[in-house]
Amino acid sequence: QVDLVESGGGSGQPGGSLRLVCRTSKVTYKLGCMGWFRQAPGKELEGVATINRGGEATDADSVKGRFTISRNSGQNILTLQMDSLNPEDTAMYYCGTRWPLAYCSGVDPRVNFQYYGQGTQVTVSS
Repeated sequence: QVDLVESGGGSGQPGGSLRLVCRTSKVTYKLGCMGWFRQAPGKELEGVATINRGGEATDADSVKGRFTISRNSGQNILTLQMDSLNPEDTAMYYCGTRWPLAYCSGVDPRVNFQYYGQGTQVTVSS
């Protein structure tokens, strides 16, 4: 069993930044593949970014160059730095893991995340 708790969501302005944090019940190195996905009202789940145990990251096209996923492998923290926000980023964001598998397969949350948290809301508006 893995517990994941997201925080750091809130309101942001277009062009602004937010930083999401995911705290886990196991050190992130042991969790293998981890990542973030989101769901906007009335829309399907969308993968945002994933990161392998080795630190290799994959970003969705919609966030490339704007969002950065990172992990502190010796501790229990996964982060998502979100820059250049736009209103289309408004969604509930979830942290997930494919534990115990070390490697991710793209960013599809249905493939990669067997465990995930309760989510944190991000709203971008002017």
